[in-house]
Amino acid sequence: MPSKTPKVSIITVNFNGTAVTAELLRSLEKITYPSIEVIVVDNSNKEPGHQLPIDFPWIKYLETGANLGFAGGNNRGMEIATGDYFFLLNNDTEVDPGFLEPLVNRMESDKKIGVICPKILYFDEPDTIQFAGFLPINPITGRGFSIGHFEKDQGQHDVARPTSRAHGAAMMYSREAFEKVGMMAELFFLYYEEMDYCERFKRAGYTIWYEPKSRIWHKESMSTGKGSTLKTHYYSRNRLLYLRRNTFGFQRFLMFIYYFFVAVPKNMLGYILKRDWPHLKAFWQGFVWNFSNSSKDVHDKVSLS
Repeated sequence: MPSKTPKVSIITVNFNGTAVTAELLRSLEKITYPSIEVIVVDNSNKEPGHQLPIDFPWIKYLETGANLGFAGGNNRGMEIATGDYFFLLNNDTEVDPGFLEPLVNRMESDKKIGVICPKILYFDEPDTIQFAGFLPINPITGRGFSIGHFEKDQGQHDVARPTSRAHGAAMMYSREAFEKVGMMAELFFLYYEEMDYCERFKRAGYTIWYEPKSRIWHKESMSTGKGSTLKTHYYSRNRLLYLRRNTFGFQRFLMFIYYFFVAVPKNMLGYILKRDWPHLKAFWQGFVWNFSNSSKDVHDKVSLS
């Protein structure tokens, strides 16, 4: 480690999941990195985590009084963070005791690295990979794929490397980069905000890295539910929103052609054939949201950036 150990501010957002957040905090109690602060931002509207600062008096606990979404909750945490590095960590994760040292060492070795992520494995199948880096997002289709997804971890992705973007469940970035890029755009609310954030880091001249010596385990989709209409709505809404903010020139024209004539009809037909009216409604409402928010609004509301 460097002679002066950098301080890491770990920020996690609790949303009606106090028991799950407590499991994360018990995991963080075992870590070996010597200089941290842990900030719990409580977005809960049904089950506030008032017991958390009692059971874990070493945390900073911030109750927002409303559901500010992933971006809003993390932004409130960043406002009070005092670390040299910020680490956004989903509350539905647990960590390896030595997960921070490799991340800090990698970032300290190259100041052009703005964002870094650990290897992410599934909690229920701890030898199965969820994330070992990302392939680039296609600027026309808005699709990108996770490297190593569902593979058994046999060391095949144990080389650190640049990656196209970070995974929102666990991403660390330097205060120096943060001061140039600013906070997350809160208009996303849920999903795609970290992808948009990564594009802004890259436009500021930073690289994004995957560091396999660091490992965490993810309890996927515990807060929104697998296959929930909430997830369908925000995926539909924010996929197009992300493309509107990050696709330019002729690619932007092709993106709209693909989206209107391929992506939307394909998804709607799928829900109709399954007679899944709640998800059809959620998908459609997410899609049409983009037409009630002008291009100027979409780009000006980097708010917070």
